[in-house]
Amino acid sequence: MQFLVSVIDDKVTPGSTDREPFISAFNDRLIAEGYWVFAGGLAETDAATVIDNRGEQPVFSDGPFVESKEYLAGVWVWEAPTLEKALELATEASEVCDRKIEVRPFQ
Repeated sequence: MQFLVSVIDDKVTPGSTDREPFISAFNDRLIAEGYWVFAGGLAETDAATVIDNRGEQPVFSDGPFVESKEYLAGVWVWEAPTLEKALELATEASEVCDRKIEVRPFQ
């Protein structure tokens, strides 16, 4: 099963900024154990553009699709045999990143 693992940061009380060495080591372990498919950090929300092309003309809006104190800071895609294993890894990821983690299976 594949899972989208979202890293959630908070503008009011952000996670630690010194986590990169720990995240790199965690990623190395995910790769070595066969769970890692993809990972990437995201730019700040003010760098986002929303495109809505459902009408006659496309509409481009600056900023995130929703304003919130919490935002998507990065993602992983993992391959894990069960949801339980993905949740176990996500529990570790939350500690490693010092941020909340959301796990969602792909359909």
